[in-house]
Amino acid sequence: MGRARGANAKLAGAFETNYGTPPANGFRGFPFASSNLGAEQPLQESDLLGNGREAYDPTPDVVTNDGDVVVPVDVRYFGYWLKLLLGAPATTGGSGDPYAHVFTSGAVNLPSMSIETQFPDRPSYAMSYGLKANQLRIQMQRRGLLSATISLVGKGESEPAGASDAGVLAAVLEMSRFPQARGKIEREGVKLGSIVSADFGFTNNLDKIETIQEDGEIEDADGGTATASGSLVARYDNDILRLDASNGLPVELSWGWTFGDDFSLVLTCPRVFLPRVKHPITGPGGVQATYNWQSSGQDGPCLTATLTNDVATY
Repeated sequence: MGRARGANAKLAGAFETNYGTPPANGFRGFPFASSNLGAEQPLQESDLLGNGREAYDPTPDVVTNDGDVVVPVDVRYFGYWLKLLLGAPATTGGSGDPYAHVFTSGAVNLPSMSIETQFPDRPSYAMSYGLKANQLRIQMQRRGLLSATISLVGKGESEPAGASDAGVLAAVLEMSRFPQARGKIEREGVKLGSIVSADFGFTNNLDKIETIQEDGEIEDADGGTATASGSLVARYDNDILRLDASNGLPVELSWGWTFGDDFSLVLTCPRVFLPRVKHPITGPGGVQATYNWQSSGQDGPCLTATLTNDVATY
């Protein structure tokens, strides 16, 4: 047996038909930057007396399997993460044209996934099951690698085995990462200038169903209020955002990236509210302000994600 190394580690995932039950097939390998998936079961310190100064044995507590995976925001694979976060998309296109996959927030029932963490060097294979996507976080800036942090809430994890239960994996998709340098932010359909950086966040506010279970795991996780929020750091060279904040009316904001001429990802929040903020002077350089915005779903989905690519279906 060898030593497990991150360079050779793999993640293989598949959507579940029944919550918490890993499917027999349909697994696909996913590129990722980091992962801390895996079940934990802490120990409860004994409160008993009667054994002198020596403590009694501890008692196992409940099982939790919550963790983050950091994945590339790319042309093809990212659609599977959007499906886990928002549900299946409405897809149009084909017949020689790119496919447009439209994901919307607010689905009553969210899908779940089983993900096997693979360490072939050991070998060691452990299946996390009942995973639902709780949060999405993306940082947007002028340069660097475009990644997303997906926070997952899981039911449990199988004991590591010496062989994989994922079976034959689906065909590998071409890896094409959206570049930060091709990003843009639009307000009401018009490019918004002077934005230094931006943070985009969305949460399903999952509610764990923590009932009494023989296995110590949660029963399920239900979606709560879907909300989107984040921040915009803007150079102070116009009054567009300041006036939006002052009048208290919502505006549509979108965050988008392109790859080549045909492929794109656009995240749209139709009702975004901006707070009034200061414009602090911190030195001789340019003055900038940070707007911590919030999105509303009062008149429809608070988030629509449109991924245009050459994948026929998710």
